[in-house]
Amino acid sequence: MVDRLAIDGGSPVRAEYLPYFRPSIEQGEIDEVVDTLRSGWLTTGPKVRRFEEAFKAYLGARNAIAVNSGTAALHLALATLDLEAGDEVIVPTYTFAATAEVVVYTGAAPVLVDVHRESGNMRPSDFEAAIGPRTKVVIPVHVAGQVCDMDGINEVANKHGIVVVEDAAHALPAGPAGDLVGRTSRFACFSFYATKNLTTGEGGMLVTTDDEAAARVKRLSLHGLSHDAWGRYDDAGSWYYEIEEPGYKYNLTDIAAALGLRQLERLGELQAERVAQAARYDGAFSEVSWIEGAHAERPDEHARNLYIVRLNLQELTCTRNRFIEALSAENIGTSVHFIPLHVHPYYRDRFGFTPESFPNAFSLYERAISLPLYPGLAAADQGDVIEAVMKIGASFAR
Repeated sequence: MVDRLAIDGGSPVRAEYLPYFRPSIEQGEIDEVVDTLRSGWLTTGPKVRRFEEAFKAYLGARNAIAVNSGTAALHLALATLDLEAGDEVIVPTYTFAATAEVVVYTGAAPVLVDVHRESGNMRPSDFEAAIGPRTKVVIPVHVAGQVCDMDGINEVANKHGIVVVEDAAHALPAGPAGDLVGRTSRFACFSFYATKNLTTGEGGMLVTTDDEAAARVKRLSLHGLSHDAWGRYDDAGSWYYEIEEPGYKYNLTDIAAALGLRQLERLGELQAERVAQAARYDGAFSEVSWIEGAHAERPDEHARNLYIVRLNLQELTCTRNRFIEALSAENIGTSVHFIPLHVHPYYRDRFGFTPESFPNAFSLYERAISLPLYPGLAAADQGDVIEAVMKIGASFAR
């Protein structure tokens, strides 16, 4: 155990370090992966197809193409739109690197916008104010699993002829019952990274209502070949293929899909644990004024991928960073979502941004701490998180 000194100079709340996240992997996932290893199909094959069909059925979507990351899904959606240098794509600054870097891949320019000061989501007004003559796409991000105002965003997009590509990395399952995120958009892109509500280790899914785009995405995901690897090597396939256009190596493996199949079967129970843990945090943090629980404008539509608290720094004598250091000394793991894009050197230097260029996003960042929230987090462990937060807050309260 690392030697740590708690905030009060005494023993930490926990004797053992509690990591920010642990994946929930049970025997079913292990058995499915072992079955894949014994099957002879390790890369893209029958389990990827099963996973795509199961995911499509779960959402009620028209097309679903499995890929090796959420980033790949975003890139492929943009690749079907044939963007050119000088075209613009509107992206919220309060997001992870992938949302904007895929725009750079295409040669288009990301146009950053501010977000709502509570939810961290792009608002229709943020989007509309940034539209220019070369705006072709908007990428709304459902931060932490809280759904953006998609009715408003779609209304603006339709008025200006702009394509909507949803970054739904946090948003499975999010949205009202029977109308989950991803069902009706032209493009919605999901991530199955280790920390997501459904994980394949690394992986993603592109969902689209556009059949022609779906066929092109499938082709582009494997070098632009006319037949994918499964089609070439099964008993009905052919060795012959043609390169129809330059593509990418973005295909998902059957090993990863095996995890996804079992995780999808468990998604309801996994989600119920997240909801219960979020409610426990909400109740604890409602008692004090120096911290705000995770924003949930519509709790019944929230995927609860992250639990982001915001410190009211005017009521504390410490910074957010010092608060995190104190939590670490109490053996509590945390993270921060997100460092806004406009303060990173690439975007800051390229566009001349300052932290105050997008004040809502920067204020959220300065106050944000993501607390442990994952299926399998024991009630006693979550109780330790709450105890540590309360202990530190009380010590720094004005």
